[in-house]
Amino acid sequence: MASPLTSLVNDDSRYQKSFQLFLERSSEHQCMRDFIHNMLPDILASIGNGKSHINVIGVGSRAGGIDLEMLSELRLKHPGVTVDNEVVEPSSIQLQNYKVVVSQKPGLDHIKFTWNQMTATEFEEHWKGKKMTKKADFIHMIQMLYYVKDPGATMSFFRSLLDKNGKLLIILVSGESGWGKLWRTYSDELCNQEISQCVTTGDIKSLLDSGGVSYQSYELPSQMDITECFTEGDEKGELLLDFLTEVLHFSKTASSELKAGVLELLRHPDCSVESNGKVIFNNNLGVIVIDPLT
Repeated sequence: MASPLTSLVNDDSRYQKSFQLFLERSSEHQCMRDFIHNMLPDILASIGNGKSHINVIGVGSRAGGIDLEMLSELRLKHPGVTVDNEVVEPSSIQLQNYKVVVSQKPGLDHIKFTWNQMTATEFEEHWKGKKMTKKADFIHMIQMLYYVKDPGATMSFFRSLLDKNGKLLIILVSGESGWGKLWRTYSDELCNQEISQCVTTGDIKSLLDSGGVSYQSYELPSQMDITECFTEGDEKGELLLDFLTEVLHFSKTASSELKAGVLELLRHPDCSVESNGKVIFNNNLGVIVIDPLT
């Protein structure tokens, strides 16, 4: 049965506000940065295969902070190359923030930015409509497969764009994270059935395994302070609850039974640990790296 609740993605302003608070309360970007600087260089080593120009596509780039760190590592691994960077981001707010960062950051002369304010699905339609033949050497899809109708089809499309020696990198919440437990328990009530909102790396690995697709995978430990969620009426707690449930004004619109059940689960040892008066949610991420179609 479809959820009667309104998805948070329907209100971009509140989504961006809750997402920003999530970043402040979690170690998500730090664990991504650790991965980018410690493990990504080896993944990037084989792309391009000596070419002087590398094509990159970032899908769901948000404000570009993580993108630019990856591009920096790419430049270090392949000094002297020029880069064509296709940015795909549906939020006008985030895309504008990305443009501002680029305009203020020195040393990006070797990168050509192409801005696409569109969803992954719209980008696919645009690409096919233009009959584009350009191939990509590196495609990254960070925390965005929740917002497509068919993750497998979306992965297949972007994988088909990879050049020889290219890499497709996907980051999602781990199936073993608190998110995974929350979604397995309350997907019918919380998840927008029109998109793949409650997908985890566990689901993606199952898809790839069933298709006989080989991949590399990594687990990134991450945590999130959700203590404020348990203070009735706390403004920041309500924003965090919106982000955790992906429901607009969850605490005001969810039934009392659903709200009580979700709060109880969020505090359960399967999802969180309590330490020094804080409730720390398991926000572990997973990385999947896929080679081109052969």
